Amino acid sequence: MIAELRRRAYLSAMQVASWLPRVDLPFAAPSRPELLEPLQEAVPEVPAADVPVARVSAAPAQGESVSKPAQERPKIEVPRPSVATREAKTVSADAAAEAATPVVKAAVTPPPRFALQLLRAGACAVLVELPTGEPFQSRDPSYLLLKDLLRAADLPDSPQLIGEPVRWPLLVRGNMDQGPSAALEFIQSFVGARLEEQEPCACLWLVGLPAIRFAGDADAEVYNRELQIEGLGAAWALPGLELLMDEPERKAELWQAMRRVRQRWMSQPQ
Repeated sequence: MIAELRRRAYLSAMQVASWLPRVDLPFAAPSRPELLEPLQEAVPEVPAADVPVARVSAAPAQGESVSKPAQERPKIEVPRPSVATREAKTVSADAAAEAATPVVKAAVTPPPRFALQLLRAGACAVLVELPTGEPFQSRDPSYLLLKDLLRAADLPDSPQLIGEPVRWPLLVRGNMDQGPSAALEFIQSFVGARLEEQEPCACLWLVGLPAIRFAGDADAEVYNRELQIEGLGAAWALPGLELLMDEPERKAELWQAMRRVRQRWMSQPQ
């Protein structure tokens, strides 16, 4: 066995892959007969392009036409999709497109938050924003500024409360719509109902952006301007009390606008 291993090592060193012994080796496996057959010489193949093709030109027999009709080419039927198959493919393509399109949920607008108080000062009604959300106190700076505005307009500087303050949103919980449109409808209905219970109003003051937005359906662009509101009549838009205190330069434009608007209530009895 050791001699066999040494022999294989010698053959591997000489890069001999296969070999045949001259004599029978002891304990060796029998040789395969096909390995003992002599190798056959390979015949080189001739490419088909190099093989000459014999052209046989035979004269046409008498009575036989020279030109033979060409054989008809076989028709290949191409399967065409039926209408139902096309519709099914269209439906599946649309369904795949819808599935690939991301679903965008509509943004939910949070309800606005504000507090308003309705007052009566002579021939005018005043819908004023409560800066702190609580009713005015006698020594509040914002309330003192409101009293100054009323005196400058030749109106009583001790306005009367009309109802309780309106705080929006009305409900903390629930499914009721409390968005901007609902707030506009509610405030206009509330003010209209309260004014019907009072004497005729010459002008409605809208003090502060929430009062202008949800009673006059307008924005900050109408500061110091007159409005005509359906169901509420003539109105005058003023900046908020807190804004007037923070930006005193706005008071000059306010005084000029008051000179034009005050003619509405000067002819009315106080």
